Amino acid sequence: MAEIRSIGENRVPGFSTAIELAKRTLSDVEGEYFLFPGFCDVHVHFREPGFSYKETIATGTRAAKAGGYTAVCAMPNLDPVPDGMETLRRELDLIERDACIRVYPYGTITVGEKGERLADMAAMAQHVCAFSDDGSGVQDDGMMREAMQTAKALNKLIAAHCEVNALLRGGYIHDGAYAKAHGHRGICSESEWRQIERDIRLADETGCKYHVCHISTKESVRLIRDAKKSGVDVTCETGPHYLLLDENDLREEGRFKMNPPLRGREDREALLEGLCDGTIDMIATDHAPHSAEEKSRGLEKSAFGIVGLETAFPLMYTYLVKKGVITLEKLIDLMAFKPRSRFDLPLEGATLWDLNAETAIDPARGRATPFEGWRVQGTCTMTIV
Repeated sequence: MAEIRSIGENRVPGFSTAIELAKRTLSDVEGEYFLFPGFCDVHVHFREPGFSYKETIATGTRAAKAGGYTAVCAMPNLDPVPDGMETLRRELDLIERDACIRVYPYGTITVGEKGERLADMAAMAQHVCAFSDDGSGVQDDGMMREAMQTAKALNKLIAAHCEVNALLRGGYIHDGAYAKAHGHRGICSESEWRQIERDIRLADETGCKYHVCHISTKESVRLIRDAKKSGVDVTCETGPHYLLLDENDLREEGRFKMNPPLRGREDREALLEGLCDGTIDMIATDHAPHSAEEKSRGLEKSAFGIVGLETAFPLMYTYLVKKGVITLEKLIDLMAFKPRSRFDLPLEGATLWDLNAETAIDPARGRATPFEGWRVQGTCTMTIV
């Protein structure tokens, strides 16, 4: 009979039932298995309604389940944009019909994510996990201040995609050595950290709960670390690709194009330091699928975004835990407990893993990942929710 080790069993309601189910499932199997609390990703794109040729609630939640996730938060850059109850209801109906794990949608900060006037945040508040205009930063200071004041009154979180449009200058990869050497237009680090700097000031001023999406620069880490020390209610996330890759790993392929882009080596090292010292609160994949054709146009012309739900834990376990960068317990905290705590989501579900199983990452059916061919340890045997 297999040996089952568990982490977090005293923190998750109903976990003892998951342990018994795992024991029954593995009654005729030998080896060592690990049962963890179900993971939670606060930043995914399931593309429905509006872009179902890229992904659907059904396919996205199956991918999440295969990666050990029992809950995800779905970003609102959809068609129609969920900026009020009429449009949000379309997404909620699809979730109710097709999801095989918990899906908590975001509402937008502004109408149509255009940054011109506030969405109907009050009407959506009880139905969404937080508010975000993911895919574009809120450019106007007054608009973001008003959004934070409204979110504060509703006791909801603002989750910001931080990007100063005036600093983008048509860029599509990091404005670093690779861009210069290969004649690409770069996205400067300041386009990210400058808006984080502004938002931290506004969050301090308004008392809003503020979360920074997918940080990628060393300056962002420093700003958030200092803000936490000064008492600002701020958290942040980063993705596996920013922790394991930098511009030195770039190739002339669309699977290396995401927003924010892979930065320099010093940025990656700062992110790892921030992960270890608690500045970075959680790992989120920014799972953003596109069609194979949309990702086949090279660095310049491919769509921004990569997939990540099925590979996040094996990558983090293999290249952070196994190499002694963080402990397994800390990884579970980053992927299961911290996301739920910050977004006020219930603790539920479990995921069973064979950590000795070794595989190579295979982007079947044209799914874009920069980790193609990487050897990883860890296979998800069962997800319970």
